[in-house]
Amino acid sequence: MRFGGRKDRSDHRTSLVTESDPRSAASEAYRTLRTNIQFAGLDQPCRCVVVTSATAGEGKTTSVANFGVVSAQAGSRVCLVDSDLRRPTLHRIFGFDNAEGLTTALVEGSTLAEVARPTRVPNLSVVTSGPLPPNPAELVGSKRMHELLQSAPASFDLVLCDSPPIIAVADGVALAAQCDGVILIVRAGVVSHDVIRRAAEQIEAVKGKILGVLLNDVNLNRHGYHYSYYRYYLESER
Repeated sequence: MRFGGRKDRSDHRTSLVTESDPRSAASEAYRTLRTNIQFAGLDQPCRCVVVTSATAGEGKTTSVANFGVVSAQAGSRVCLVDSDLRRPTLHRIFGFDNAEGLTTALVEGSTLAEVARPTRVPNLSVVTSGPLPPNPAELVGSKRMHELLQSAPASFDLVLCDSPPIIAVADGVALAAQCDGVILIVRAGVVSHDVIRRAAEQIEAVKGKILGVLLNDVNLNRHGYHYSYYRYYLESER
C-alpha cells in the first residue's frame, strides 16, 4: 500500500478543502451532509452510497472526495471507490498512480480492502479505477461487482462510489441498483430541471434510493451577500 506522492499535490490542495481548510463554510456544509446521511439511514444504515450527477462537470468527484474526508474525520472507516471506468479522477486528487484498482479486483477476485490504498487522512482509503476496460457498464453491473460491494462492510463502515454521469452512460444506473442510496450532484444554474428529473427517473426505475440532491456552486452574491463560495445543500428524501 502506498501513500499519495508529490506529483499531484497541487490537485490535492485545491480539491480537498475539508482537509486544507476545515473551518471553511464549504467544509461545514460537507459535515452537514454527513449528518443528514446518517439520519437518512436510521432505519437501514447506508453503508454503500453512489455519488453521481446528471451530466459531466457538476463537481461529483470533488464532492465525493470531501464527503469521504469529513466522514473519516468523524471516525468512520471510509473507502472511496473510483467506479468511473471511463474518466477516472480520484487517483489524481490523492496523488496515486492508476496501475491497479477496481478493475484489478474485479478481474483477479480481490476484495476492496486488498486493493485499497491508505491516504494521509486517517481512516480514509481509496480504490482507484485501475486499468480502463473496454466494457465499463458490464463490469460495474456484474455479479462480481455486487459481491465486491456486499463484502465491503467487513472492512469499511462506509463505501462511497464515484460514478459517471447518469444521463451520459448506463454505469451510474447499474451502481444505483446495487447500493444503499444515491446522492445526486447538481451544479446550480447549469443543468435544466428536465435533465435532473430524467436522471432521477432513471435511478428510481432500477429501485435506486435517492438520499438527496447536493446543490453545488451557488453564488451567494445573488442573495445579498458580499462573498461567494461553494455551498452544498442536502435535501433529504421526504
